[in-house]
Amino acid sequence: MSVWGRIFAGIYDHVMAKTEQAGLGAHRQALLAEATGDVLEIGAGTGTNLPYYGEGVRTLTLTEPEKPMVRRLQKRILERRPDAKLLRAPAEDLPFDDASFDTAVSTLVLCTVDDQPRALRELRRVLKPGGRLLFIEHVRSEDPKLARWQDRLLGFNVRVGHGCHCNRPTLDGIRDAGFDVTQLEQDTLKHTPPFIRPLIVGVAEVAAQSPEVAVGQVVYSSTIS
Repeated sequence: MSVWGRIFAGIYDHVMAKTEQAGLGAHRQALLAEATGDVLEIGAGTGTNLPYYGEGVRTLTLTEPEKPMVRRLQKRILERRPDAKLLRAPAEDLPFDDASFDTAVSTLVLCTVDDQPRALRELRRVLKPGGRLLFIEHVRSEDPKLARWQDRLLGFNVRVGHGCHCNRPTLDGIRDAGFDVTQLEQDTLKHTPPFIRPLIVGVAEVAAQSPEVAVGQVVYSSTIS
């Protein structure tokens, strides 16, 4: 793990505090109220979503690949959701059987995964028929001028944002992976640089007739005790 990775985990909550207060927290609260049944959250980070899961959640499973984030997440789980299960695993190789979950959650994660199409295929694989993906993601701008700036500043943002690709057309990726987007809201991330502000918040369901997807081999996973 890089030195910056440890620093990033340590400052993440502080850096995002104003953004959460200026609307992102409200988006989390409204969206995660729709999480029901057996729920999987990928890239759970420091556990920001934990307070927003309601009584409709039967079981909660969290995955997070970064060790520094896992340490902080463990503490949040003990404080907020001691019944939750935590595994260290990447979104591209989820260590779960097909059709294991009713709801999947991804908030500010699909910009950072190494292989977004594979991560989305994995999410669809582990969701039950009719299962739903709840997402909050910052994405490529629909404004051509701003999109060009996102491309120009990509290298800088990947380094400073610890792998964040601000110019990904994530909504297209969700649809291409075999999801039907049933709810969608567009907004901006307040108190952030303009090139990472475009935001989408929504719900997508596993399409009735999704293309066959080869299941990827789990390359790393371990239960956190």
